[in-house]
Amino acid sequence: MRFHVSQGPLNSSLQKLRSLSIIRLDNNNFSAAPVPEFFAEFRNLTTLRLSSCELNGTFPEKIFQVLTLQTLDLSNNELLQGSLPEFLPSGSFQSLQLSVTSFSGTLPDSIGNLKMLSRIDLSSCSFHGSIPTSMANLVQLVYLDMSFNNFTGPIPSFSMAKNLTEINLSRNHLTGKIDSLIWKDLLKLVNLDLGNNSLEGNIPDSLFSLPSLQILRLSNNQFSGRLEFHVSSHLLNTLDLSSNNLEGPVPMSVFELRNLKILSLSSNNFSGSFQLNKIQQLRNLSNLDLSYNSLSIEYIETSSSSSFPQISTLKLASCKLKTCPDFLINQSKLTMLDLSNNEIPGKIPNWIQNLTDLLYLNLSYNHLEGPLPNLPSTLTILDLHFNQLQGQLPTLPPSATYLDLSWNNFSSVIPAGIGSSLTVTYFLSLSNNKLSGSIPVSICNAKYLQVLDLHNNSLNGTIPQCFYGMTETLGVLDLRRNKLGGNLSDSFPVNCGLLTLNLNGNLLEGAVPMSLGNCKSLEVLDLGNNKIKDAFPCYLKNISSLHVLILRSNQFYGSIDCGGPNTSWPMLQIIDLASNNFTGQLPRESIFAWKAMMDHAQSRIQYLQFGILQFSQNYYQDMIRVTVKGLDVELVRILTLFTSIDVSCNNLNGTIPEEIGELKSLRLLNFSHNALTGNIPPSLGNLTQLESLDLSSNNLTGEIPVQLADSLTFLSFLKLSFNQLVGPIPQGRQFATFTNDSYEGNRGLCGSPLVTKCPNGTAPPPSATQKSEGTSSTTLIRFDWQFILTGLGFGVGAAVVVAPLTFWEKGRKWHDDSIDKILLVILPMMGLSYAGCYNAKVEAEEDIEDENTEDSEDDNDDDEMEDEEFRGQYCVICSKLDISRKRVIHNPMCACHNSAPLSSSPSTSSSSS
Repeated sequence: MRFHVSQGPLNSSLQKLRSLSIIRLDNNNFSAAPVPEFFAEFRNLTTLRLSSCELNGTFPEKIFQVLTLQTLDLSNNELLQGSLPEFLPSGSFQSLQLSVTSFSGTLPDSIGNLKMLSRIDLSSCSFHGSIPTSMANLVQLVYLDMSFNNFTGPIPSFSMAKNLTEINLSRNHLTGKIDSLIWKDLLKLVNLDLGNNSLEGNIPDSLFSLPSLQILRLSNNQFSGRLEFHVSSHLLNTLDLSSNNLEGPVPMSVFELRNLKILSLSSNNFSGSFQLNKIQQLRNLSNLDLSYNSLSIEYIETSSSSSFPQISTLKLASCKLKTCPDFLINQSKLTMLDLSNNEIPGKIPNWIQNLTDLLYLNLSYNHLEGPLPNLPSTLTILDLHFNQLQGQLPTLPPSATYLDLSWNNFSSVIPAGIGSSLTVTYFLSLSNNKLSGSIPVSICNAKYLQVLDLHNNSLNGTIPQCFYGMTETLGVLDLRRNKLGGNLSDSFPVNCGLLTLNLNGNLLEGAVPMSLGNCKSLEVLDLGNNKIKDAFPCYLKNISSLHVLILRSNQFYGSIDCGGPNTSWPMLQIIDLASNNFTGQLPRESIFAWKAMMDHAQSRIQYLQFGILQFSQNYYQDMIRVTVKGLDVELVRILTLFTSIDVSCNNLNGTIPEEIGELKSLRLLNFSHNALTGNIPPSLGNLTQLESLDLSSNNLTGEIPVQLADSLTFLSFLKLSFNQLVGPIPQGRQFATFTNDSYEGNRGLCGSPLVTKCPNGTAPPPSATQKSEGTSSTTLIRFDWQFILTGLGFGVGAAVVVAPLTFWEKGRKWHDDSIDKILLVILPMMGLSYAGCYNAKVEAEEDIEDENTEDSEDDNDDDEMEDEEFRGQYCVICSKLDISRKRVIHNPMCACHNSAPLSSSPSTSSSSS
């Protein structure tokens, strides 16, 4: 009997009908009611269908054990929970369907007792554990779908189920090999989907011999080796082996699969050449993806483009393609075209506008130039970034949801009416072009916009007032490196949803608006390199999600201590307040709130980025500039484990807090060019992850703590120069690699690498490694001539290299230039841009040092004052190599410009951007 109930719970009067054998209540709404247990008392029950009924609660296990029950369908009840019980040998189950429910637990071994079972659908549940080997006994099995679960371990053999037509075990955590399983007996198998697991080994040739197989999906696994097979069946229409570790050439036997419609071999290690013209043999081909291999796609222009199959999806990204295939002219069904990351030169062909069904077009990372032709109005995704396109911005497709025209040479203004083309747009990037003029107000018509990236242009004027209201839905607003001026409006809405606000490198003035505190989800705030004049924005301390705070090179003033233990920012990992007018002491209590800088046991490497919900592979990548080891570096990808504090070039005074030693994951620390006093705290030795430490140009006194030499094993940059430090320099470990520059300007220091030797009785303190090497007066002295001769050889070789660099000025210049060239090539490969800084008065400093060495001791005090005054006036010019554009960008940049001598009091010293 089939019931139709529109709404409401199951009527309890049903329990009176215990003689029923078939109950179908599917596609009703039982208002999240539980399944009544009385169904277990229906002794004649053979069929119970309750699919799509909005059921809730836990399904009674007793119903599974009704001996007459053959069909149980509980699918599409997402809130229905339960687990599988032990099954009796006498069970009559033929069909068990639990898909899209909240069933969980493991599969009992006794499931192998259900000898009559022909259909199992457990997809999209929460089952875990291994798949029982007893399932090999289910010889009547026809349909098996256990996808979208958490099953682990190997795949058991199903070779005894001769009638199997479908096996879907995709999106689990299965491991092991499949080439040892017996596949040749599954003569009726039509669909085999093992994708998105962790399977490994070779792909067995026997799969391609199955006479009925039409769909083979093994993508997103770890299969390796060469793909070799002989075709004995021509029914295969879908072959998806993408995202594995397969290697060698693409086998020519692929072109014997005459019925093939979908061929995806992307993201493997296939190599060699691939003749694109050969796809003419695959007359039914509609989807081809060979992207991201080591293939060289070769295409020969042909006059018979009509002989090619009508393709709807063509993806040839990163295939060393040197031309845009002309057979695409007659592709009337093409909806998706990806030719990105290739070597295609010249103009975008005009026939692209004739592809009237095209929805997706990605030509990014090529050598395309010239103005854009008209584009199909049907496009929803358009990606042309990293080319050399010129002229005016094109008319944007009105249905586009994703638009990326960044990293080109467009030189026009942004059209005033651009907003009419952005009514459904989620992502818009016009960054890194040569756009000028003001930002059109019509962009505010893009009510679905999540990412707006206009950085690195020549845009002027003010930020449109309506942008602040857009932050209710806008996740990223990136306007950095333009010429925008005026004040920031104090009109961020209460429900501001911004994650990234980057306004670095503009001409903004005024104060930081109080309403910015409404943006409770903010992760990256970069207001650096503007003309903002304000006190430290303590009212932002309740934004607990903040990872990056950059205020450098502005006119901020006052204390940076917000006071009290209630200061927040537990996720803060990068804080850059350099080159402002901050005064007062470094905060102590707030340090304990910076939890992200304390825990260096990160579970996994992550990046700060903003994903676009509608597109799984498209996202905005946060980028900032920081000063790393004296170099201006752009972090193209911000690791969540990268931590940095830079408060250099201010007027901070007082002592360095001992509490800094709690920030155990800190990697960069820069307190230079302030008026800090007191000793260097030994607790800095707790910063075992520290790579760069700059305390130079302060008034620090006392000795260098030996703990720094003992514990800072990752330290590769140290600057303690121009303080009032005294005593011997600790020896050993990383400290043995630092040169005189790290310690100059401290007249009381002695020991290597300085030429000043320590007086008797004040030998440099040994490091922990040196202390552990015991000495004895009775040690037997032996000569190891192999080591002596080896050392002598290294000494001679070093002399040959070092001597010319020491006494030959051109040799030093050649050495420095060579190192710069090497870094300019290596660092961009690591996602960094290298800025080699050259002091504009290096030669003048060298002259001063020469004069100082010649002067008598009576004149030393006057010379030191002159050095300090000069040191406060220096300016650097940095050059940055842009690999993608094959050009060098020179940016003038002054560090601590016109800062006062060290002897000045905080009230008289100043620093600016």
